[in-house]
Amino acid sequence: MKRHPVVKIKKRSVRGGDDEMNIDEIRELILLLDQTSISDLELEKEGYRISLRKANSEIPAPVNNSKGKVGGTKALDEKEAKITSETAIEVLSPMVGTFYSAASPDSEPYIKIGDHVEAGQTLCILEAMKLFNEIKSDFAGTIVDILAENAEPIEFGQTLFIIEKD
Repeated sequence: MKRHPVVKIKKRSVRGGDDEMNIDEIRELILLLDQTSISDLELEKEGYRISLRKANSEIPAPVNNSKGKVGGTKALDEKEAKITSETAIEVLSPMVGTFYSAASPDSEPYIKIGDHVEAGQTLCILEAMKLFNEIKSDFAGTIVDILAENAEPIEFGQTLFIIEKD
């Protein structure tokens, strides 16, 4: 087990009414989190709650599923080249919540890869604080990729879908 040096801190606190919060303790927690392999830390003490999370510094390597170039893949490469940043648009999550691809667990998903969608068509549901919010398409196009899994937690601004705009 790797031991970390003990950091001596001076007691300095900020007063807010009758409660006391020690800023140096928070700094020490940040330093300790940075020096360990722990990615999340949540602590509740004397009426204060703090949640610390490391930024994800690891970027996953791209996955190449192709088995090599074969003479017949030229048409596929041309199709992929047509999907550019001008025509492919990312649909981002407008909120933090839980992603649902269908109205209920036994229902068919709203959309699948390759489906054509119209403006105003429901793409998915995001649940936030027991409220179910339908996420609708702002434009017509074809679903190129679905980047979220059913019942997966979603962050604000996370890409949910890539749609090739008509």
